[in-house]
Amino acid sequence: MKLKEYIKDELFKIILIIVYIILICGLLCAFNFGVQMAALMAVLAAIFFIIMFIWDFCRKRNFYNSLIDNTQRIDKKYLVIETLDEPEFYEGNLVYTAMYDINKSMIEHINQYERGQQDFKDFIEMWVHEIKLPIASLTLMCHNDKEHIDKKFITQLNRLDDYADNVLYYVRSENAEKDYSFGKVNLKTIINKTAVKNKDIILSNNISLNVHDIDTYVNTDAKWLEFIVNQIISNSIKYKKTSGEAYIEVYSEQRQDSGTDKVGQAVLHIKDNGIGIPAKDIDKVFIKSYTGSNGRNNAKSTGMGLYIAKNMCGKLGHNIEIKSIEGEYTEVEIIFYGDSYYNPVNIEKTDITQS
Repeated sequence: MKLKEYIKDELFKIILIIVYIILICGLLCAFNFGVQMAALMAVLAAIFFIIMFIWDFCRKRNFYNSLIDNTQRIDKKYLVIETLDEPEFYEGNLVYTAMYDINKSMIEHINQYERGQQDFKDFIEMWVHEIKLPIASLTLMCHNDKEHIDKKFITQLNRLDDYADNVLYYVRSENAEKDYSFGKVNLKTIINKTAVKNKDIILSNNISLNVHDIDTYVNTDAKWLEFIVNQIISNSIKYKKTSGEAYIEVYSEQRQDSGTDKVGQAVLHIKDNGIGIPAKDIDKVFIKSYTGSNGRNNAKSTGMGLYIAKNMCGKLGHNIEIKSIEGEYTEVEIIFYGDSYYNPVNIEKTDITQS
């Protein structure tokens, strides 16, 4: 609260007080009390009113400055009322009471919204678990009768299974820390599981999967990392080149990065020679629901896969980066930092080539 603004707001009162003092002085002179008495009364009245304004300004300033400072300092600004003492002046008390009622109403609405959101999430999780049972049964029946069932049916079932997983993981991603189980995980195991899961669609799209140098241990959550890798592999399949030989290359490396305080990084590379990402879209691919020009040309795109992957990498303490040249390649890097908490250990490497 600024003194200049306060004086401007109280200017009408100040003018009235000045007029009042002038009238009193005029009356004193008119009744022959003398100029000195009139001047003395004017000075005393001025001092009195100045003290009154200073006192009023100070008590209001303390309250409103606390309100502004606390509002700027806290993240959940609607809780600012909890940080304030109830003011002793009437105007401030009206503001305090109104803010208290508004805050109480907002908290009630937030709690009601959160309960509704949680109920919806619980329903979605239950629905996904239920829907995956018939999907798994259909997939098993298709595999048991491959000779009479078109591979396209299996491909579509795999897509349904992936979409169900996407819904489940998205619902859980906001509170994923409750589901973490950190430990040393071999990237080879993660990649093998992802390759098996996508085997049918990789073969049906004539994509060569080249996997090498992945016998590396990192500290992470295996389930969530598998989901992240699967999202990237799925994108590589979805946006493969339409002519010529298509491939996906997966490998890891150890990197020492002097530009960060986290050294001893393990980096998982997933690279394809697909249609690539336009330069204007490359900085937006991790934005929620952003599909870009490729996504608009592909009805399968939702813009959620990379968003969830980026979000989860951040929560796991990893980093994900993407680089691409349109029409040539797309490469995604998942970086596992080798500090005291995330401690990747590179062991004997072997080359595995799958196609």
